Amino acid sequence: MSDLENSVDETTVGESVTEENVQKNVHNVQNVEEHSEADAQKINEYSLNDDRRVKTLSPGAMVAKRFFRNRIAVLGMVVLIFMFLFSFLGGALMPYGESQLFYRKDSQSQKYAGVKVNTELRYQQAEKDSFPALAQAQFVLAKGKKLTEFAAGGVDYSYEEAGKDFYIISKKGSSAPVAFAAVDTVTSVSGEGQIPFAEQLSILKALTNGEKEFTEGGSSYTLSEDGTVTKDGTAYAYASRYVVNAIMSDVTFSQKFKEELLEQIQAGATSFSFTDDDGVEANYTMEYDATSKTYNILQSREQMVYDSYSPPSKAHPLGTDKNGMDMLTRLMYGGRVSLYIGFVVVIIETVLGMLLGGISGYFGGWIDSLIMRIVDIFYCIPTIPIYIIIGAAMDAMRVDPQIRMFYLMIILGFFGWPSITRLVRGQILTLREQEFMTAAEATGIKPVNRIFRHLLPNVIPQLIVTCTMSLGGVILTEAVLSFLGLGVKFPFASWGNIINDVNNTYVLSNYLFIWVPAGVCLLLPVLAFNLVGDGLRDAFDPKMKR
Repeated sequence: MSDLENSVDETTVGESVTEENVQKNVHNVQNVEEHSEADAQKINEYSLNDDRRVKTLSPGAMVAKRFFRNRIAVLGMVVLIFMFLFSFLGGALMPYGESQLFYRKDSQSQKYAGVKVNTELRYQQAEKDSFPALAQAQFVLAKGKKLTEFAAGGVDYSYEEAGKDFYIISKKGSSAPVAFAAVDTVTSVSGEGQIPFAEQLSILKALTNGEKEFTEGGSSYTLSEDGTVTKDGTAYAYASRYVVNAIMSDVTFSQKFKEELLEQIQAGATSFSFTDDDGVEANYTMEYDATSKTYNILQSREQMVYDSYSPPSKAHPLGTDKNGMDMLTRLMYGGRVSLYIGFVVVIIETVLGMLLGGISGYFGGWIDSLIMRIVDIFYCIPTIPIYIIIGAAMDAMRVDPQIRMFYLMIILGFFGWPSITRLVRGQILTLREQEFMTAAEATGIKPVNRIFRHLLPNVIPQLIVTCTMSLGGVILTEAVLSFLGLGVKFPFASWGNIINDVNNTYVLSNYLFIWVPAGVCLLLPVLAFNLVGDGLRDAFDPKMKR
């Protein structure tokens, strides 16, 4: 009984163990299946045959990826974008024009008139050559000897003293005067024309004799104490030993001004103010020159002048230049011109260089030798003296500033192509021996198509780098020529001719806002083009890490 029970118990235990093992095996199988599915899923996830999982980069994308990894090159690109926006967008947003002039009121003193105090005898002839210089010299000798008669040139003369410092001269035996000598002078009120001899003589007679009224030639004259002569009720002439002369030929003095001026001189004043008939008031200062016995009259009045070298302000953040133009606006428009010239010149260089370099490198032989000798000749040409000669010639011919800028771009591009030609030729000499060119030749493709469809596209990466770095050099060359006055001319602005305003040490040291911003604007794009060129060179290099 006991044996049977033990057997049953062992059987039950065996069955339990077997069932447990089966469950474990089932669980293990399930785990294996789950792992297999996960592994399969993972394999599918990283499968190289799944285009949805692996993104293949194009050559352009790989170049861009390498470029944007270069932080310095990216910084250069940011600077270039900023300079382009500053130059092309900033000028459109500014409220001022490129050549807009600004003015300010300024008080200036300038020579306005001269008053000479006459202390010597002046001669007035009745007719031309009626009393020549020889006779005047003999008169002085006779007067010194207190003789009333003298002879000169075979003619006998006599004179009478009609008043203080006033002498009437006649031919001997004739009562008609041929001349008179007086310290006082007679001038017309208008300052234009000359008073007839007979009228001058009558006026001086009345002046020396203290007469207030007299007649001459049927006209009535009145003489005031200040020497004003009125003819038929109208101011006609002025008699005085003070001779008033205008400094500028287009200026005439009113009788009222003359009277005020002489009154102030006789009073010993050094300055006075005068309001003309139009209500315009001006201030005058008087300076006496003892050597010439002349009073110099300086006029001080507010005038509208160019707002030159105005310091930075709210209206003009960077001040104004010597012509009274807004500096910030000129810098923006100058950036347009400098960048425009740089790109156009580089395009001309590149087109000529690719054409000649492609022909030279592909065909070789005598064509290559000929083109390379031309390149050698261009490298030997002293470009700077040629630029100076051409610039001076255009100045002499007074070429229009806009046409001059066009000529400048052509000249710079014409002398800049040899370096591009050598680069393209060297690249094509290397590429034309490649297998793809052999295949292209075997298929019967025309030489022109081989050059422009197969060779030159492979040279473009190196050209982009070279052109980018040469842009800075072209901008600097234009700036140098404009600084020397041989490039861009007024009214157009460029960074070079803006710096040209620094024409002396005083402006250089006292007006930093004139040339420092232009120098910075010139530095930034040139440096940025070089940084971008370095970045592109590294990006196009297949040896660089992706």
